[in-house]
Amino acid sequence: MASEAEVRESLSSLHIIDTDAHITEPLDLWSSRAPASWRARLPRVEEVDGARKWVVDEDVVLGPVMASSVVARNGEKARGTEFFTWTHEDVHPASYDMKERVKLLDQHGIHAQVIYPNLAGFGNQNFMKVKDDELRRQCAIVYNDAMAEIQQDSGGRILPMALMPWWNIDHCVEEVERSSELGLRGIVMCSDPDSIGMPDLGDDAWGPFWEICNDRGVPVNFHIGASETTFNMFGRAAWPTMGMHRRLALGSMNLFMENARVLGNLIYSGIFERFPRVKAVSVESGVGWIPFILEALDYEWSETGSQVEQYLSMKPSDYFRRQVYGCFWFERTGPKDLIEQIGEENLLFETDFPHPTCLYPDVQDHLVEVTAEWSEPTRRKILQDNAAALYNIDLPPAQ
Repeated sequence: MASEAEVRESLSSLHIIDTDAHITEPLDLWSSRAPASWRARLPRVEEVDGARKWVVDEDVVLGPVMASSVVARNGEKARGTEFFTWTHEDVHPASYDMKERVKLLDQHGIHAQVIYPNLAGFGNQNFMKVKDDELRRQCAIVYNDAMAEIQQDSGGRILPMALMPWWNIDHCVEEVERSSELGLRGIVMCSDPDSIGMPDLGDDAWGPFWEICNDRGVPVNFHIGASETTFNMFGRAAWPTMGMHRRLALGSMNLFMENARVLGNLIYSGIFERFPRVKAVSVESGVGWIPFILEALDYEWSETGSQVEQYLSMKPSDYFRRQVYGCFWFERTGPKDLIEQIGEENLLFETDFPHPTCLYPDVQDHLVEVTAEWSEPTRRKILQDNAAALYNIDLPPAQ
């Protein structure tokens, strides 16, 4: 096993890529970019009943203006639920200011960071409160335009994933194409469009969507809580007698595990059989559960005669190894002891900044501990090369 000094030296030579963090949307993200014809209807901050709220359309309240960040302005990390009431003024500027975020990446030895939304919901499901299909679409379009600006201004170090108007398949196809042309490196997808009566993602109706992702090499990211179906797990996880601290803990843990259901559906539906170049990422869900789920998927597939319903030319677990990635952050057991079962090529690293359970401020110390027994090629692959290849990230020349 390498010494601590050797591991730190190894880490310092890498361009570490953080594959999951979040942006606290600036209060003028939509209003400052809205076309004139949509300005009065796109998301904006207004005072409602004496409190600042995010409002869309004429009077649809999306929720209170909160920062969704556990890192206070002074750099201290909240360990309880007090952050529920924090606003932009209370939190670290790197939560919402991506120029400050780049400075923070430098402080923690991170080269690039993939980011996801807050206000829209992790799968862009929150805009379903709006009845107007085209208005919802414009919410996503303006967000994606803003994210393209952020990516460019950061020199390609902040890499936002594009929102999809998942309530309309044709519009999804158009936005995959448009966001790709903007330079965005992937999309974040709702995991359960069937929750509003749409065909599920395995239905043939979604073929054009999967085809364009397959042909353009666009990674399809499934963040935990990426639909009303999956996010409901957060509310159902804890027994009613639990207080808010335990509800937050149990809700968070169960959200991680909900992505096992999404992964199983992606494989059993035959999506990966039909579209062999599609790459899917299970985001903010950890990796320790993956070996068991893959073994269970293989066993149950053979035990239940599922091949009668859906032809698969490989074992379910083989599709994972060919086309799916898992992300780890706080875990120790999974990334240290289960690499062989999961596969080096299928692992990515994340910090989840600035959400609860994020690694802040101990990113480097955690990596020293977790990767101490890894070989240099393994460390480079998991912390740098896998994500660089997946998200088409240009790395600076080796020193």
